[in-house]
Amino acid sequence: MEINSKIEEAKKGDQIAFTFLLDRYWNEVYGFLLKRTENETTAEDITIETFSKAFDKIGTYNSEFQFNTWLIAIAKNVHIDLLRKKKYNLFVPISDHEDQQAYNVADTAPTAEDELITEQNLSRLLRCIKELKPHYQEVIQLRYFQELTYQEIAQKIGEPLSNVKIKLLRAKKLLAEIIKTKR
Repeated sequence: MEINSKIEEAKKGDQIAFTFLLDRYWNEVYGFLLKRTENETTAEDITIETFSKAFDKIGTYNSEFQFNTWLIAIAKNVHIDLLRKKKYNLFVPISDHEDQQAYNVADTAPTAEDELITEQNLSRLLRCIKELKPHYQEVIQLRYFQELTYQEIAQKIGEPLSNVKIKLLRAKKLLAEIIKTKR
């Protein structure tokens, strides 16, 4: 009974009634779409679009049917439309000339040799870092391998931000000297 009165109020443009209906049926529509899409973001986007369409067309709602059934039907149709658009976008016709251009694109993926060189360089760098005093090793590791901010490093090691900046600067200079002597 309360639902029917809220629907009638919504048909008259009452925003509070719209909010009530949205709150009342959101989880049901979202849950239905989450099962269909298996993706939270997509389910949420379609749920939003469903309610938008439903509220735009609420004047066409037939009270002989349950409101949630009407919403689910809209949700299903919105999802089907989305799938059709995706399917259409997957099949873009291309000319022979365009197809040939795709073969002429340079492959920028690293070769096995590139990967080996990178691995050897990283290994050499790690050996050089191990020659630093432990407190310098720690700040280098936190900054460049764990990618912490200066503030996060300061909190983690319990030192003032200025000390962290100086310690990191000193560690980089010492590391550069070690690397130069290893050449």
